[in-house]
Amino acid sequence: MSKKNSTPLEEINHLSQHYEEKVRPCIDLVDSLRSLGVEQDLALPAIAVIGDQSSGKSSVLEALSGVALPRGTGIVTRCPLVLKLKRVKNGTQWYGMLSYQNHIKVELKNPAEVEDAVTKAQNALAGEGKDISHEMINLEIHSTSVPDLTLIDLPGIARVATGNQSQDIEEQIKRLIETFIKKQETINLVVVPANVDIATTEALKMAKTVDPHGQRTLGILTKPDLVDKGAEEIVVNTLNNLVIPLKKGYMVVKCRGQKDINDKMSLTKALDREKKFFENHTHLRACLDEGKATIPHLSERLTNELVSHIKRSLPQLEKQIKEKLEKASTDLRRLGDGVPQDETERANFLIEKINSFNQVLTDMVRAEEYVGDSQTRVFTNIRILFSKWKTELDNKAIQLEEYLRDEVEDSNTHRGKELPGFVNYRTFETIVRRHVEDLEEPAMNLLRATTETITTAVNQTTSTFFEAYPSLMRAAKDPLEDLREQEFERAEERLKSQFKMERIVYSQDGLYSRQLEAVKARPESTKLLGFSKTVSADIREMAQHLSAYYMITSDRLANQVPLIVMYHMLEQYIVNVKAAMSGMIRHKDADSFVQEKGDIARKRKYLSERIERLKKARQVLAKSVPDI
Repeated sequence: MSKKNSTPLEEINHLSQHYEEKVRPCIDLVDSLRSLGVEQDLALPAIAVIGDQSSGKSSVLEALSGVALPRGTGIVTRCPLVLKLKRVKNGTQWYGMLSYQNHIKVELKNPAEVEDAVTKAQNALAGEGKDISHEMINLEIHSTSVPDLTLIDLPGIARVATGNQSQDIEEQIKRLIETFIKKQETINLVVVPANVDIATTEALKMAKTVDPHGQRTLGILTKPDLVDKGAEEIVVNTLNNLVIPLKKGYMVVKCRGQKDINDKMSLTKALDREKKFFENHTHLRACLDEGKATIPHLSERLTNELVSHIKRSLPQLEKQIKEKLEKASTDLRRLGDGVPQDETERANFLIEKINSFNQVLTDMVRAEEYVGDSQTRVFTNIRILFSKWKTELDNKAIQLEEYLRDEVEDSNTHRGKELPGFVNYRTFETIVRRHVEDLEEPAMNLLRATTETITTAVNQTTSTFFEAYPSLMRAAKDPLEDLREQEFERAEERLKSQFKMERIVYSQDGLYSRQLEAVKARPESTKLLGFSKTVSADIREMAQHLSAYYMITSDRLANQVPLIVMYHMLEQYIVNVKAAMSGMIRHKDADSFVQEKGDIARKRKYLSERIERLKKARQVLAKSVPDI
């Protein structure tokens, strides 16, 4: 039988048979991940169905699933409903399973039980009234007459609160819908009546807000039989993507109305009538031929969209699972095992904690630290600071040359009774001292910046090891701060002493001679510092001596200042911190140091469960991907 002459139901069956091999592995993969609860940890590829109240959304889902869902006035979908449709081979009995809250499962024997089961589940989660809940209901249907497809049905958007509904019910629903449709992994199926101005529908407005270019939005027009005469061209233009363009475009379906349901019209008859409606419609016949109309075509389109979307998402999904598993494992390691109950074991537990902490500090001093958070990579950050210090010295050398030109020429202008070309050694000393003094504050800034870097790393390490133990954190806080302040003051004094010594003009003769020769050998030495021609050779020579001596001083400070800073703020500070922490093992309140915060056990349990979920997800993914 050709597809053109087949019945709508046969078209669905043909579709399912044709796609079974390539569709089922994809959809089963995502359903398996969802059943593991992985959606708590990362976004999964999905199709979310949204629409304003009375948009015909429930009718579309009923036509796709072959089961009746809650109907009526007001909000009928009050919880996110994950509708998992699985086609089974002919002759296989219909099967349904409704589940929620991770443990409640209701087995359904026939389609007639679905509506009541969903209503009861919604009442259990959202209450007997008309309010909503974010908790999900899972409805799995195995049938010979459904496509392989998973959809998430979301509450219809209410405009006005009615009865005992919350006054902000519209905002509540919009917030719930947005949590799903804003995810890049979600295809948004927007259901809109064909007989209204689509620009005024809240559902389409929301979709455009989170997906401005319509990259992942598919519009579904319903109720084409209610379109006024003369307005058909607007519907056709919408379907041809000429009104509000969407990358995925629009489709149109005609589902059972309330009267049809009251008259107990079967799904088979409804699908057959739908096909005839479009075949005989002057304006919409072309849409049928183009595959833009009827439930069977919609089923095919949605299946293709979902499968393609899943395949595109797999690399990112694998990456997310890997990253989140690594992070959860790291977080759990930081929390460590639970505290033992036995007194001796508790003491050993504290010793092990403090020894591990001290080892990390030792690695920090040795520059063997774990390459993790950039804030804790101490040597990397300190090297950057020391490099800036060297740049500061080099810049001062350039400034010195500019200053010397003015200083020496000024001394020549204001020369007294001394003979021409005679330069006083005291003038040389004065210039040297003045420029060395200018370097003291940048050196102090280096000390402060290095101290801040080391403090950040030590605090981060302390939190990593002891955050779970408030008493230990409090006991460690004061010694850490006191020892840091103590070493900072010592380093500060050493730097001040260093700069006092630098006021003494001194260098080994051999070292000074070599540096002076290097200055004189520079290509620009013959026109040193841009002096005017009236400056004597002796003054030029003094400028060369000043430049040579500054280079010696600069080289000395480039190494000595970082050495002082590192010795006190890294070597000595860390040694003292380790000693103080080791001393806590013998503290009279040592036993209280390993009492955990109240929420740590809960956090450890949460992370353990998350790791278990993600490991299973990784296994499912590894097993399924080769088949996709």
